[in-house]
Amino acid sequence: MSDPGEVWAIVPVKLTGGAKQRLAPIASAALRQELALAMLEDVLEAVAGVNGLGGIILVTVDAQAEALARRYGAATIVDGAYDGHTGAVVAGARHLIAQGHCTMLTLPGDLPLIATSEIEQLIAAHGPAPAFTIAPAHDDLGSNAILMSPPDAVPLRFGENSFFPHLAAARAAGIEPCVVRLPGIAFDIDNPQDLHHFARLGSQTRAGRLIAELAGENGLKLEACG
Repeated sequence: MSDPGEVWAIVPVKLTGGAKQRLAPIASAALRQELALAMLEDVLEAVAGVNGLGGIILVTVDAQAEALARRYGAATIVDGAYDGHTGAVVAGARHLIAQGHCTMLTLPGDLPLIATSEIEQLIAAHGPAPAFTIAPAHDDLGSNAILMSPPDAVPLRFGENSFFPHLAAARAAGIEPCVVRLPGIAFDIDNPQDLHHFARLGSQTRAGRLIAELAGENGLKLEACG
């Protein structure tokens, strides 16, 4: 079981003005940006709620994401922000190592059902270094949260089919991965079907309330997802 004080969260955030392109058939660019920022704030609130967490760092150049980071006491770095999800996480890991931090938690900013308790479960399951703990996406394709000690213990490569390759990479590095299945962390919004499912849940997160408000408006035709 890891000490939360040793854990630093790295959250890569793309430019939100171009977020969630696969939702374009049912949501305008402005609404997609609003949803991306609502989900990011849900993630930041959940991570910030972990008692004794070392800290939070956003890898981003997005001004609105930076403003949210300040609201939740998170730092921001720009190194790696233009290098895609993998490049941003690798840059975040380099930053942590340079600062002498020994454990990295990395997760995306689009997990609208994430809860502080799930992050605490992930940390509780994490063993002594070298260690690799992963929470997969609901379809066992994506890697929605990774906890790693040291921050560069396993080479990472994110994408639509990264979960099993990450397990293999950990074993190749001599580490038996710990898999923790967490329903909130497992759910992300990538396509109209995901958004349609999320709307039906009636979530009271910021993202959930936003979707409830928009569901009947012309900018978000959820019936197109059915």
